[in-house]
Amino acid sequence: MDSRTPSLTSPVDRIPSINEPGISVFEVPLVQATADSLAGLATLEDSFAGAEVQIETWPQPGWRPVVPGTGNEGGVTSGEFEVYRSGQLVLGRNHAVDGYYVTGWFADPATASETAEPDDSSRVLVSEANYHPDGGQVFFPRDGHPFVALLAPPGDDVTPADFRAFYCDGRTGINLHPGTWHQPLYPVGERVVFDDKQGRVHACIAVDFVSEFQCFLSVPLVAPPAETD
Repeated sequence: MDSRTPSLTSPVDRIPSINEPGISVFEVPLVQATADSLAGLATLEDSFAGAEVQIETWPQPGWRPVVPGTGNEGGVTSGEFEVYRSGQLVLGRNHAVDGYYVTGWFADPATASETAEPDDSSRVLVSEANYHPDGGQVFFPRDGHPFVALLAPPGDDVTPADFRAFYCDGRTGINLHPGTWHQPLYPVGERVVFDDKQGRVHACIAVDFVSEFQCFLSVPLVAPPAETD
């Protein structure tokens, strides 16, 4: 059992209530994860062993070039990544980089508790997202459990409207490109355990939706409606 207190990626002084004046909830569109819908963000993977993590070379800060063969030697690290519901919270443990996170809430984030029942478990409220400029990240569900990936295209001028909730049925994994905005993936059920591999450097750049856009994202944790002819 982890004795640490889980935290957000970016430290904040406090989590505001969704009922505070000026705070809104942005409903993220739900889409089915396919090769076409994920284009530019990620690829679907049929096996964990065969999935390769893309590693980016350290950027050139001035006019002198990075010496070939350097700036990309951190390699890849791997481990178990579990994401699970705990009362009104969603928690994540990334054993590859020893991370322990609060990734969302099933109630007002200001008062949500691990000992209370969720207000609504069909969606999760999210306050932040992040990306890794130094490398991609592979998530492969061990037990075939469905999950939802909150993703947006690369670029630091990201807004809530850029995000989509990609429903994955659990039969394949997902390989995020370097720079793709994301959160730890969300289980549609109580818990999902991923085999995870990612760049060992693990540089993390974050967006705080509450401080920057005065909103929480509402991410649906259900299967999208079946398409009809």
